[in-house]
Amino acid sequence: MSTDPKNEKRLRKVTTRSLRTMKEAREPISALTAYDFLTAQLLDQAGIDVILVGDSAGMVVQGLDTTVGVTLEQMLYHCQVVTRGVERALVVGDMPFMSYQVNADEALRNAGRMIKESGVEAVKLEGGEKLCETVRRIVDVGIPVMGHLGLTPQSIHKFGTYQVRATEPEEAAQLRRDALALEAAGAFAIVIEKIPATLAAEIAQAVAIPVIGIGAGVGCDGQILVTHDMLGLYNRFHPRFVRRYAELGRDTLAAFEHYRNDVKTREFPGPEESY
Repeated sequence: MSTDPKNEKRLRKVTTRSLRTMKEAREPISALTAYDFLTAQLLDQAGIDVILVGDSAGMVVQGLDTTVGVTLEQMLYHCQVVTRGVERALVVGDMPFMSYQVNADEALRNAGRMIKESGVEAVKLEGGEKLCETVRRIVDVGIPVMGHLGLTPQSIHKFGTYQVRATEPEEAAQLRRDALALEAAGAFAIVIEKIPATLAAEIAQAVAIPVIGIGAGVGCDGQILVTHDMLGLYNRFHPRFVRRYAELGRDTLAAFEHYRNDVKTREFPGPEESY
């Protein structure tokens, strides 16, 4: 095993406690999504701190229009294959719609399944003050909970739009209360999605736990994106907050077309690919 201090630091396991330490040291937290073994392995090798097995799989993997149709069994599967590819990053699993909203007892059972059957180290739930009893129940048995505020995709039919949230004073005030309530209930971190950057920075300063933003400005303690978005693989829409770090959709399509043409013209396989 390498004794290189830099390598040891890179391989040191990320935990909920180390995320808190990163916030205290003002070291930004990097987070991305994964739904399969190979992607998870690459994210881990790249040094990403948090890998979220998101219910966004419903859109970028299953082809659904929203995340609402994703089931608990599907999330368990995606979480299982992701955790096999990870050594360093903290792996968080999304609890899908209606797996935790009915009552705290059912939420606790389903969160337990996520931890026991898939190997994730924490679960993520959408909601604020009204969800805090459930968060507290789950945390009390030893399961770390990440909150999610702002634009909560499981509530898209209630919102009716993916527009920026908390632009009005009343909703902004509720968001502040929700963040403080989640912290008090024992959440170890909060994702805040698509809210004004000034409000997100204010919330990040108001709570001691890490605030990870998506479309919430640079004042958060970390950032998360959907991997398929930042790689240019998902093209149904391109949110303003997504920076494209590659255009793999375009490049992959070109590779498929090249292969098809080589097969049609008998350019593939050649002598070097034959026995």
